[in-house]
Amino acid sequence: MKLKRSLNLPLLTLYGLGNILGAGIYVLIGKVSATAGLFTPVAFLIASLLVATTAFTFSELSSRYPKSAGPALYLYKAFGTKHLSIIIGLLIIATSVLSASAITNGFVGYFNIFFDLPDYVVIVPLLLLLGLLAIWGIKQSAGVAAFITLIEIAGLVIIIWVGQDYIKDFEIGPYVSNLVKTDSTIWLGIFSGAFLAFYAFIGFEDMVHVAEEVVEPEKNMPRAIILALVVSTLIYFLVALVAVFALPLQDLASSEAPLALIFEATTGLSPNMIAIIGMLAIVNGALIQIIMASRVVFGMSSQGWISSFFGKINPTTQTPIQATVLATLIILILTLWLPIVTLAELTSLFILVIFSLMHLSLIRIKTMHQNTAPSIKQYPIIIPIIGLVTNVGFVIFYLLN
Repeated sequence: MKLKRSLNLPLLTLYGLGNILGAGIYVLIGKVSATAGLFTPVAFLIASLLVATTAFTFSELSSRYPKSAGPALYLYKAFGTKHLSIIIGLLIIATSVLSASAITNGFVGYFNIFFDLPDYVVIVPLLLLLGLLAIWGIKQSAGVAAFITLIEIAGLVIIIWVGQDYIKDFEIGPYVSNLVKTDSTIWLGIFSGAFLAFYAFIGFEDMVHVAEEVVEPEKNMPRAIILALVVSTLIYFLVALVAVFALPLQDLASSEAPLALIFEATTGLSPNMIAIIGMLAIVNGALIQIIMASRVVFGMSSQGWISSFFGKINPTTQTPIQATVLATLIILILTLWLPIVTLAELTSLFILVIFSLMHLSLIRIKTMHQNTAPSIKQYPIIIPIIGLVTNVGFVIFYLLN
């Protein structure tokens, strides 16, 4: 039985945006400001540039091989090594569940604005509900994700709107001049912030895992990936700009619900509305990660790389129930076990390793002239080469610091 092709370009783009715009900006912007300071917007731009080459690489790979196994399949096509593909597939699943756990941890900070409850009382029912929604069906769960995405984008637009005076008063000349004059210690903080901000862009690569459920994937996957990245970069930069000028940096860095605090500080109004939107955004990101992790498990099972038990599709929901239950349970355990910053840093590190391998895979595939049908979206080979160098560089930077 095949997965149902239900996702068109707009729905797929919103699906990707929902994953990108979740915990990254609603939760981690304060953590980024703790190291990057007033140059937090620069940290987000650096992270965006790091992601850009990878987005192009994933666009071409997903166009060449529109299958749910995603990077595990791409690596296999490049090197023909089954065991290496199994390892990368398991690493992707680990990255996804770590990311979902970080997102869910961030939910508690916004929830505590309304009710002060133990973490597990909030987390357990939330994840069980999201797991059931993911089981219900891809069209239903993606539809819910798309609807919430519109709400969370509206929340970010509200932050930009209430902070528009800070944007209007922003003088790029002096700002760039101060940036150029900064010493190595400050640049170290900016790059450390960029490493954490990189986590905020993670999500576009997850779009390839629903490729078998996309209408005309060879055409729509590349378009949706690039569109999602461009929109998220613009929103992140503007929100970061408002954040660092609207609040004292110490308050921003210490807040567990930074965007709610920004709204309250700039308007004098109750932060409840932004807190609710923040919770929805975080829930949305967690839902999409559950879907993604289950699809990777399903894809690997379909390839015969792990137990066939996880490759079964329920005839009623047309979703992989066993794979979804497994992903949800692992996320639950990690969420209750590790703090958000640790989860985010581990996610960023693992995903950089995966991205490096994807660039290497595309370089090999292009040099081998594999699958060059006219319908495939192709980019110059210099793009994955640059991506490989920069991603490996960031991994080394993190390990040395």
